[in-house]
Amino acid sequence: MALIDPVVITNNSERPRTVTILGSTGSIGCSTVDLLNRNSDSFNVIAITANTNVELLVKQALLLHPDVAIIQDSSKYHILKEGLEGSGIEVMTGVASVIEAASRPADIVVAAIVGAAGLRPTLSAISQGSIVAIANKECLVCAGDLIMEEVNNCNSVLLPIDSEHNAIFQVFEPNNSKEVERIILTASGGPFLNWSTARMNTVTPEQAVLHPNWDMGRKVSVDSATLMNKGLELIEAAYLFPVLPEKIEILVHPQSIVHSMVEYIDGSVLAQMASPDMRTPIAYSLSWPKRIQTPTKRLNLAEIGKLTFENPDLERFPALSLARESLSTGKGSTTILNAANEVAVQSFLDYSIDFLGITRIIEETLKRVQGYPIKSLSDCEQLDEESRTVARGLVKKQL
Repeated sequence: MALIDPVVITNNSERPRTVTILGSTGSIGCSTVDLLNRNSDSFNVIAITANTNVELLVKQALLLHPDVAIIQDSSKYHILKEGLEGSGIEVMTGVASVIEAASRPADIVVAAIVGAAGLRPTLSAISQGSIVAIANKECLVCAGDLIMEEVNNCNSVLLPIDSEHNAIFQVFEPNNSKEVERIILTASGGPFLNWSTARMNTVTPEQAVLHPNWDMGRKVSVDSATLMNKGLELIEAAYLFPVLPEKIEILVHPQSIVHSMVEYIDGSVLAQMASPDMRTPIAYSLSWPKRIQTPTKRLNLAEIGKLTFENPDLERFPALSLARESLSTGKGSTTILNAANEVAVQSFLDYSIDFLGITRIIEETLKRVQGYPIKSLSDCEQLDEESRTVARGLVKKQL
């Protein structure tokens, strides 16, 4: 993981930090906007972008007063332009504009565009050498080698926003990485933790998006329900932290209080705990190496009473095994996994397949698509599209 000298940030801390939010209207984006608004004296916003939610983008722009606001969906450009008329905020549209905004100089770029669609904007942000607070795990899953190579070449920094990786970052000792015995990623287990396979066959999209602990977007909520979210985080952790993949374990922790742990060879286990609220890891990424106030609920361990842990059931949640096998196989297998998962989850949300069909589609796509080493962005995009085509075909066959 690329690190930055905290002294550099501390010396520049007298001026407000400049921030760009890629995907400001999603769950992570909205939490980031809330924090920036609460700490407006400490941050200046350069750019905010959204895909289709132009009404919310207008409200956010009027609240934060960025230099530029971009709506990717060009059919909604006129709404954005009218909504911000007279505000002095530059208005842009289209994918190229999002990528260009990501490359504008900023101290921190929050990469919160969901899915593989966030890959090019994230690479653009990395290329200008800033701190990239990454919430888009799919970027590292489908193009991890390219991302990390660009980080090193551009002297950029990745700070993880995912609560689990952010927790690891807070307790991981870079100078003692060789003394790390295990990284333990915790998982809530999702809404169907104790459901039988037969019962999970009846799951509806409405049930799957109701996470018991976290307020997340629909796609991430479904990933959490299948535990694919934890599989993607396993792959992400393998790129972010200098440990072997076999040293990364997953432990189900339904209360979502312990966000992850690092165990060292002396037997010490360091854990980061907090109430389940994404504003905590986002705030740490925005202010690192310092900390800022958040309105999150403070822990009352006596009130919580007990914390429980258990191993994941790999038979009922095969997504975890598929993710680990893809990481081990290499040759673009994680790219195939991610593409198939995005197609399958959307198909489930569209009522085209059942809940258990998500992992069936992924597994069969991995069998049918011949992967290859990802050496360029075009390699990644080509394999991604090929995998999506196969997955869509499997959806039509109702696999």
